[in-house]
Amino acid sequence: MSGTCAAALDTLTGSFLVSTRRMPDPRFEEMVIYICGHGQEGAMGLAVNKPSHSVTLAEIFRSADLALPSEAESLPPVYFGGPVEMASAFILFSSEYHADHQLSVSSTVSLSRDKRVLEDIAFGRGPAKYLFLMGYTGWGPGQLERELVEDGWLLVPADDAIIFDTDDNQKWRAAGLRYGIDITTFGDVLGYA
Repeated sequence: MSGTCAAALDTLTGSFLVSTRRMPDPRFEEMVIYICGHGQEGAMGLAVNKPSHSVTLAEIFRSADLALPSEAESLPPVYFGGPVEMASAFILFSSEYHADHQLSVSSTVSLSRDKRVLEDIAFGRGPAKYLFLMGYTGWGPGQLERELVEDGWLLVPADDAIIFDTDDNQKWRAAGLRYGIDITTFGDVLGYA
């Protein structure tokens, strides 16, 4: 299975956090977050299913003084990566492409903030698949682990097809269904032994 990482609590890097109906924070309603880094200092992730309606990728190219790619009419949306540092830009991309400054999240997905990735996309030599995101989601030491215990999140192995190939309005449900869970009803019924 592509893009899968064992989700041991020592590192959740490369996993999905899928918000449940019990998510107390409305900013994370029906959200799929790809965990890009997790360790003793905390965790960082990017929401992969929330396109922004306030800015387009064509505007990003123009503001960076880059020519629009030849397929400009089919550019993907800019995504709301999370509520932290919303002016910060990230590019999540398929790892067949290599940037000078990148973080390998899994064997098949990498992350960069390097403007050269955008330049390569503009000239048709960038990654085959990518998401451009503004902002990120972050947790301090132990915070994410506490949230997982409180049932706001469901932790599942990530899947590259959900990140890059699934319609945004289907990613939340697909992340649960891929692993046999109907996320739309998950947590609605409590069982007692």
